[in-house]
Amino acid sequence: MKLYGYWRSSAAYRVRIALNLKGLDADLLSVHLVKDGGEQHKADYAKLNPQELVPTLVDIDDSGNELVLSQSMAILEYLEECYPQSALLPKDSQSKAQVRSLALSVACEIHPLNNLKVLQYLAGELGMTDEAKSGWYHHWIHEGFGALEQQLEKHAGRFCFGDSVTFVDLCLIPQVYNAHRFKVDLARYPHILRITENCNQLDAFIQAMPENQFDAV
Repeated sequence: MKLYGYWRSSAAYRVRIALNLKGLDADLLSVHLVKDGGEQHKADYAKLNPQELVPTLVDIDDSGNELVLSQSMAILEYLEECYPQSALLPKDSQSKAQVRSLALSVACEIHPLNNLKVLQYLAGELGMTDEAKSGWYHHWIHEGFGALEQQLEKHAGRFCFGDSVTFVDLCLIPQVYNAHRFKVDLARYPHILRITENCNQLDAFIQAMPENQFDAV
């Protein structure tokens, strides 16, 4: 198994956590998103992943067939189905659907608006100042986290959905990491902060942290 990623990529971060929780060994291969204009745009990687994004997972099944899979949420679903140890989704259908809904609220509603390529476009093509770009980032974090905090009031235990780690935690922790990086004040989100502290005490999360990756600079 191989995982192409980048130390600061939120999407790759969530997959690293899943691999660690499930005890899966994968060769971690770095695709530097900034160096030389972004290694994700080079022909060899673009052939592997035409979206020119990370992560990309490559796995071999028992018959020797190769799977190349992009999009972190699809990768999480694949790992959950094929490697069911340390389950990251509840067993009953309603709870499973609720976890997916909460996870996608981060992965689809918050993260894409603050993705590197979006921030680069704002600064480059649209000529936004650093102050305006920061305002953009803070706005979408607060809008998304505000809604999530209300949902966690109902669903959270030690983690985002009860007392077991799920997809929601895997999506939330990288987003909190980025929010701190961009100096977003998260004091108004006590559930998010408490859950983040609980997650970051677990070895699987610690090992997946950006600063603990071999390509961290």
